[in-house]
Amino acid sequence: MSNEAHEQRIASWMTKNTYAMVLAGGRGSRLHQLTDWRAKPAVPFGGKFRIVDFVLSNCVNSGIRRIGVATQYKSHSLIQHIQRGWSFLNGKFGEFIDVLPAQQWVQESWYQGTADAVFQNLDILRESKPDYVLILAGDHVYKMDYGKMLACHVENRADMTVACIEVPVADAKGFGVMAVDAESRVISFKEKPEHPAPIPGNPDIALASMGIYIFNTDFLTEQLERDAADPNSSHDFGKDIIPHLMKAGYRVIAQSFNDSCVAMDGGAPYWRDVGTIDSYWEANMELTKVTPDLNMYDQDWPIWTYQEQLPPAKFVFDDDARRGMAVDALVSGGCIISGSVVRRSLLYSNVRVHSFSHIEDSVILPDVEIGRNVTLKRAVVDKNCTIPEGMTVGVNREDDAKRFFVTEQGITLITPEMLGQDVHNNLR
Repeated sequence: MSNEAHEQRIASWMTKNTYAMVLAGGRGSRLHQLTDWRAKPAVPFGGKFRIVDFVLSNCVNSGIRRIGVATQYKSHSLIQHIQRGWSFLNGKFGEFIDVLPAQQWVQESWYQGTADAVFQNLDILRESKPDYVLILAGDHVYKMDYGKMLACHVENRADMTVACIEVPVADAKGFGVMAVDAESRVISFKEKPEHPAPIPGNPDIALASMGIYIFNTDFLTEQLERDAADPNSSHDFGKDIIPHLMKAGYRVIAQSFNDSCVAMDGGAPYWRDVGTIDSYWEANMELTKVTPDLNMYDQDWPIWTYQEQLPPAKFVFDDDARRGMAVDALVSGGCIISGSVVRRSLLYSNVRVHSFSHIEDSVILPDVEIGRNVTLKRAVVDKNCTIPEGMTVGVNREDDAKRFFVTEQGITLITPEMLGQDVHNNLR
């Protein structure tokens, strides 16, 4: 057997003996009304996907096919999406995705923190008897080979391995910020510091935790049980578990995202925290470029999702004043653009745009109907909205702010409730 084949066999053994725990219970309050009726991981992204599809696809493509998804906040649409889109894993071969709402088996409370979410599911985790546990956040958009991170964990004989990424110091306040030595061992860690420490020699960049962790199962169990018994703990990996490991002298290793990311040839590593309306809009807009940094056409590392059975997108009328067309845009199945112009925008499934309308630089979520003579610029339109005939958004910021939510960067969020349309009982 060649060395390459031997290494592939070892990598396959490691991923098959790993259980991935996806923490997908958060609201994502910085997305404002966009998460009033859904958890952040269930928010649509990229024209046809949901945010959670990216972390689940990373697991499947990495060969990790024993997965638990811990849910909590308004989880109906998230659970429904997983049931419909991720049922292809075969339980006969030990492949599955378990949905794990707070069972209150251990104590009568909801998940109190990221560490507590795993602790409350230790019995389920033990049933799978994995050698390694991979902890993942379910609310980021990226492509990553977790098998490479596992190899790093094993090679370094680590007690815990943390995936890290370089971020501007100005943005690092929202992350766990770390420092490492020459052997990538973490020597300091502070969760969401007021004054993030930069990388030595580069005052503008900090090294941030991605919220992706690997543990040996027995070690993780010991630490979670110890943390659960501590009345002064907030039961969070970043605030409690990692600082304790640092203080106790355990071997915590940082692995750079650059070493495990899946990127286009010559392309930069892609990772987006779409946690605000501005960042969500911007990440979607990037996809309309001729060559976006996120390759959604990669057949070697596909993004899996639930596929509705819909007819092709349709563009009708070809008169000078009434031409159905889309330029630099992504238009999903079931859409009809009738005598209107769409530029630099994403239309999700089942969007209907009636005649004489102009849509620019906008993100239109599923099942939206846009009336005649509508102008939308730099907007995010939530699912099930009906935009009335003649409405103009994105031209006068003061007028928009009276009716809708407008961000600091001038992106307008429109939801059915803002339009006086009571559709929230349509669970999504």
